[in-house]
Amino acid sequence: MGTEDGRNTAITVKGRMVRIASLTAEPYEDVADPEAVVRSLAASGTPADLFTFIQRPPDTVPKHSYPREWDNMAVLPVSSYEHWWTRQVNDKTRNLVRKAEKHGVVVRQVPFDAALWRGIADIFNETPVRQGRQFWHYGKDAETIRRENEEYADRSEYFAAFHGDEIIGFMRLVHDPKLTNIMYILSKIAHREKAPNNALIAQAVRRCADTGRPNIVYAKYVYGKKGEDRLTDFKRHNGFRKIDVPRYYIPITLTGRVALQLHLHHGVQSVIPQRLYSHLVALRNSWYGAKAS
Repeated sequence: MGTEDGRNTAITVKGRMVRIASLTAEPYEDVADPEAVVRSLAASGTPADLFTFIQRPPDTVPKHSYPREWDNMAVLPVSSYEHWWTRQVNDKTRNLVRKAEKHGVVVRQVPFDAALWRGIADIFNETPVRQGRQFWHYGKDAETIRRENEEYADRSEYFAAFHGDEIIGFMRLVHDPKLTNIMYILSKIAHREKAPNNALIAQAVRRCADTGRPNIVYAKYVYGKKGEDRLTDFKRHNGFRKIDVPRYYIPITLTGRVALQLHLHHGVQSVIPQRLYSHLVALRNSWYGAKAS
């Protein structure tokens, strides 16, 4: 629905008081004709008050006149592996990549087959809580993982971090003409000291350098009021930087127009003071940690 290469793209609607529609795979698609998307939403009866979309790197100068805000993405410019190794990361990151090698971690490109599905399921089901939050992939079996990852199979590459015959980490790269996106990168907590995620990032850089892909995107650099955290630190230490990108909003209903004018489209958290919000996040993380224990 309205993407630059003509593919039909699913829509996700979030929110209760203000229902906001966006591309389900927003990080991996550009919206070529926003008005066409809005017309399709209205024609299909999709219950949405606003339609939002981002303008992805490297074209970050606003080109639409719709109401907009600034969002952000974590972007790693790639020229060569040597440049990344010597100029874009520090000694700590280089030592972690070397540490993975010394511990016997080997990263290989692998097919999306039953062996990988089972390996991913083992990683997903290691713990119900990650980064202080309930892990929403927990409980998925290999067949569910296969089914949920069929989209973009024609432009995806999979890499697994092995320790012996065991898959201890995996990464999925999704390519398009402009960007390479890290859709997943995850490893077993039990093998964290072997630094498999650092080895996977190094492999992503090597692969993109070898194939002439100039930018790797790893989701957002910071998330709303949450601010910088350990994941932000991991991205920064591996050479990712914060790139601001325009996020546009198109009102569909009167509720959407009023919410946009009154800045209510970000929900309740937008009116919570930063200090209180950080405290609430810490309490939530403690509760999930205690629950997991």
